[in-house]
Formats: sequence, structure tokens, C-alpha cells
Amino acid sequence: MDLNGFIESYREAFGGNAQLPLLFGYSDEALADTAKIGGCFFKGLQAAREGTPVSLSAEVIGCGGGKLYTGFSDMPERVPKFVSLTEKYKRSPEMVADYVKGLKMPRASKPYLNFVRADQAESFDGFEGVMFYATPDMLSGLCGWAFYDTNEPDAVVARFGSGCSTVVSMTIVENARHGHRCFLGLFDPSVRPWVGKDELSFTVPMSRFRAMLNTMRDCFLFGSHAWERVKNRMQE
Repeated sequence: MDLNGFIESYREAFGGNAQLPLLFGYSDEALADTAKIGGCFFKGLQAAREGTPVSLSAEVIGCGGGKLYTGFSDMPERVPKFVSLTEKYKRSPEMVADYVKGLKMPRASKPYLNFVRADQAESFDGFEGVMFYATPDMLSGLCGWAFYDTNEPDAVVARFGSGCSTVVSMTIVENARHGHRCFLGLFDPSVRPWVGKDELSFTVPMSRFRAMLNTMRDCFLFGSHAWERVKNRMQE
């Protein structure tokens, strides 16, 4: 299934009110002239959701953690103490340092990380992940679709992390290893003000998404009475 086929099937499966996902990946050239974003860069992704591509870089991202989790910098020295002692998200700075090390996030090999709404891209080529902003009802459909063709216990996972680490870092690393895991995210209180109060993220590495495209129209998203009831409620 190509990009246009996916968009058509997606709208049929989730209804016309469902937001199209964002595709993201690195490039040598910026797709947009994005102004510097102070603080959490998710506030800037609203433009991508509305149809204007966003090109992040070390110069555009104003948050040290955001630069780290997108691969544009090494871990700033202050991060472990800040996350633990100021934000109180981990019990000790050492735990934060171990967490970051365990992510194994590589340095970005290209200077720009682009976020593009699906209908503003020409194809899936060059993108490493697909990010859905999802309500609970929509998550029901996305998770069920991801579970359809596998019994792997970690087909969908929810891990600790900032919004940028659960969306970007984990997906990038998973795609590089041709993995199968999809990620729930945006649990981080620091990112919550920049997303809807009823939204979480569901992120799929392209390595997994291409396989899921082949099963989309076979699963319960099409021809299921139970899902039709949920989809109808999503349109209300």
C-alpha cells in the first residue's frame, strides 16, 4: 500500500474527523524555514499538524533535552540532576544517566529532522517513523491493528521518557534495528501542556509500519460491528 492508499484507507477506517499522522525523518536539506522554538519543541509541531512541515535542527530546538533525544547533541551535563532533582521524574541522577545510556540514541547523521503531515508528503521514502496523536478510542484501533499479525508481548510498549524520547529516540533506534515495537508516549508532564488533554502518541517505526500496511484492510478496522460502533462515536 502506497501513501495515498494509506490515507484513503485510514480515513475510511477511522473516520473523517481523525487527524492524519505525522511522518518524521532526517534530511540534508530543511523542508521548511522553521523559527527557533524555545522550550519543548512539541509546541512547534502544531504547525505540522495543521499542514505546514516543521524542520528541527540543533539551532531550532531550544531545549537541551530535545537536542539530546533527537540526536543533535550529546547529553548536557546538567540533564541528570535536572530530571531527577528539579523535575523529580527519576529517584536519582544516576538513574537518569543510566536511562539515557540505555536508549542508545545515535547522533544524527543529517542536520534536519522533518515532521510532515501524511497528506503533505509524496511518499514514505526518507521517513523513519509515523506518529499518531490519538484519543483512547483511536488508540483502541491503532493498538488492535498492531496486535493483529503478531503475538509478540512487546508489540506495543509504554516506556518512561520525555515526549521527545518516546516519540523520536525510541522509534529511530527501533527502525534502525528493523524492529517490531510500537510506542505509546506523551505521558511526560512537561510535554502535556502542548498536546490535547485527551491525547497520547502512538508511534510506529517505518520497519514495522510497512508490514502493518499489508494487514490494515484485513483486520477489524474494516467490516467489524464492534469497531463501527467505536468509529461512529469518534465522529460525534
